[in-house]
Amino acid sequence: MEESDSEKKTEKENVGPKVEPPLGEPEGSLGWVLLMGKSGSGKTSMRSIIFANYIARDTRRLGATILDRIHSLQINSSLSTYSLVDSVGNTKTFDVEHSHVRFLGNLVLNLWDCGGQDTFMENYFTSQRDNIFRNVEVLIYVFDVESRELEKDMHYYQSCLEAILQNSPEAKIFCLVHKMDLVQEDQRDLIFKEREEDLRRLSRPLECSCFRTSIWDETLYKAWSSIVYQLIPNVQQLEMNLRNFAEIIEADEVLLFERATFLVISHYQCKEQRDAHRFEKISNIIKQFKLSCSKLAASFQSMEVRNSNFAAFIDIFTSNTYVMVVMSDPSIPSAATLINIRNARKHFEKLERVDGPKQCLLMR
Repeated sequence: MEESDSEKKTEKENVGPKVEPPLGEPEGSLGWVLLMGKSGSGKTSMRSIIFANYIARDTRRLGATILDRIHSLQINSSLSTYSLVDSVGNTKTFDVEHSHVRFLGNLVLNLWDCGGQDTFMENYFTSQRDNIFRNVEVLIYVFDVESRELEKDMHYYQSCLEAILQNSPEAKIFCLVHKMDLVQEDQRDLIFKEREEDLRRLSRPLECSCFRTSIWDETLYKAWSSIVYQLIPNVQQLEMNLRNFAEIIEADEVLLFERATFLVISHYQCKEQRDAHRFEKISNIIKQFKLSCSKLAASFQSMEVRNSNFAAFIDIFTSNTYVMVVMSDPSIPSAATLINIRNARKHFEKLERVDGPKQCLLMR
C-alpha cells in the first residue's frame, strides 16, 4: 500500500534525533555550545585531536581504533539510523553518531555527527530548530576553506544564524576556517581575510570571531583554547588568583591547562614573550608525550625541564587542571616551587567548586 503525500511529508519533517540534555542533567538547566559544519569540513578530525588524544597523522586512518580512545576518555557513544523520504518518494537511511565527554569537571561535549547531506540538514533545521538552538551559549561553525560549494556552505551558516537570533540572541559566534594548510602559504593571509570579512558581514547583527585552523599546526589549539576560555564563568577571578600565586612564588609565568584536553584555559605572565604560539605548542608536545606514556601503560603526572636560563614545572594541580610554572631565578630550588604548587591546590580547587562551568557542548 502506497503512502499518501501527507504521510510522506510528516516523515520528512520528523527526520533527525530529538536533542536531549545529558543524562542526569535537568532539561533547560544547561547552555549549549553547538559545533556545526558540512560533512567533510573536518569536525571529526578536530574532535579526535582535541578530545581523543589523536595526533594529526593518525586522523587519516580514523575508524575502529577511535573507539578505544573514546572509551578511555569516558566518552559515551552510540549509533542510530534514521530514515528520510526524498522529493521523489525514495527512502534513504542515515547513520548518526551520538557521543558526549566531560571535561573541566561538568562541561560536556555532546556530539551529533551525521553525514551532512543537504536534504537531511534542511529537514533537521526545520523539525529540530527549537530543540537545537534554544539556550545556546556558543555556536562554532566549521568551514572547509577549499569547499567547492561555498554558496551552499554560507546558506547553511545563515540558517544557523537565523535560528540563533530567534532562540538564543545572546550567543557567541565562532567561525573556524579550516584546512588552511591546503592553501598556498603566500595566499593564506589574503584568503582568510576575505572569508573573515564575508562571514562578519553575513553574521550581522550578531558578531562573530574567526580563526584560521589546521590539524597540522598550533592554530587548532589556539582556536579551541580561545573558545573554552569563553565558557569559564569565573575567569577574571581565576586570572587574579593566578597572578597573586605567580607574584608570591616569584614566577615568570603560570599557565593552567585543562586536564583531559591540555587546552590552555588561563595564564599569567610578568613580561612579554617572543613566541605568541608557545601555549599551543606546549599543549601539542605534552599531549604527544602523554600518548607515548600510555603506550607504555604509564600515566603522565609531572615534568621538570631545566637549563641555564629557566626551569619549567608541569604538575597535576586540581582535579580538572594541570599547572605549568616557569621560573628564571636560579636561586629558588625546585623543591620550594613544588611545595608552593602543592600548597596552592586546595585554594584553586575551591575556586572550581564555587563557580564551576555548567555549559554543555553540542556538535552536529
